[in-house]
Amino acid sequence: MDSASTPESPNSDNNHNMTTMSPTSGGSVGASSSSVALGSSSSSPSPSRYESQKRRDWNTFGQYLKNHRPPLSLSRCSGAHVLEFLRYLDQFGKTKVHTQMCPFFGHPNPPAPCPCPLRQAWGSLDALIGRLRAAYEENGGKPEANPFGARAVRLYLREVRELQAKARGISYEKKKRKRPPPQQQPQMPAPPPTAPSSGSA
Repeated sequence: MDSASTPESPNSDNNHNMTTMSPTSGGSVGASSSSVALGSSSSSPSPSRYESQKRRDWNTFGQYLKNHRPPLSLSRCSGAHVLEFLRYLDQFGKTKVHTQMCPFFGHPNPPAPCPCPLRQAWGSLDALIGRLRAAYEENGGKPEANPFGARAVRLYLREVRELQAKARGISYEKKKRKRPPPQQQPQMPAPPPTAPSSGSA
């Protein structure tokens, strides 16, 4: 599976553009990720790995909208545009997804190389959408208009999961959490049987 930092790779050739990126119309993204880091380093503790990745993903998506032809504003972004973005990211994927014609179709560990395409792993896309969905609302987007939560996006992720599960022979079923055994409360010892009274009724 691709690493969590994969979605950042589309900007590997555009890093100089990222430093001059203006905020998208629907959000409050800073002018650059470096300025955000500089502004926050002195006043607050460094952000968590999740928060840092979420900011990078948000900047990447903002750059994608800016480079879109025609350029898109966040307020006009729909689930269809999110799907375009996910398909665009596939060119930076590192996960081999076998075609049905490939002799290794359905083999999790193929014994030899093959010409099948590299794609973004389903788990990476799923995590990316989760971060972008949160970032959208944190940057002023309304939950009911969140394009990352669109039904089309959920269906696409489900299709990718099923396709990759078949092609790679890997099950994506969620592991059931092992529930801790219920703690047995110490039982109070039963009171000793009372001796029958000697007096007769």
